[in-house]
Amino acid sequence: MSDEQPGLTGVLDALAEAVANARAMPMSSSVLVSRAELLELVEQAREALPTQIARAERVLAEADVARAAAREEGERIEAAARRRAEELVGEQSVVEQAGQRAAEIVRAAEERAVELRREADDYCDRRLADFEIDLGKVLAQVQAGRAKLAQRLDGAV
Repeated sequence: MSDEQPGLTGVLDALAEAVANARAMPMSSSVLVSRAELLELVEQAREALPTQIARAERVLAEADVARAAAREEGERIEAAARRRAEELVGEQSVVEQAGQRAAEIVRAAEERAVELRREADDYCDRRLADFEIDLGKVLAQVQAGRAKLAQRLDGAV
C-alpha cells in the first residue's frame, strides 16, 4: 500500500469526520456536506477496498498455512506419543513378567529353604540320638564302674 493512498479505515474515519463536522440545517437533524468531498472519500474507499481485501486474503492464507502446519505438528506429536505409550506398555509388560518370575524364584527358594531346614533338623536329631545312645552306653559303663568300685570299697572295709 502506498503512502499516498489512505487505508480503508482512514477513509471511513474521514467520512465520519466529514459528516460529524458538517454544518447542521436549522431545525433539522440533516447536515450540509460537500458532495465532491464525500464522493472523493467514497472513491478512495473503493480504491482501498481491493488492497484491504487482498491483504485480508493474504492474512487468511497465512493463517491457513500456519493452521495446517500446526495440525501436522500436532498429528506428529500425537503419533510419537502413541508410539511411546505402546513402548511403555510393552516395557510394563516385561516388568510385570519379570516381577512374576522373581516372585516364583523367591517362592521356590523359600520352599527349598524350608526343605533344607527340615533335612538339617532331621540330621541333627539323628546325630543327637546317636550321641544319646553313645552317652547312654558311657553312662552305663560309668555306672557299672562305679558299682564295682563301690563293691570293692564295701569289701575292703
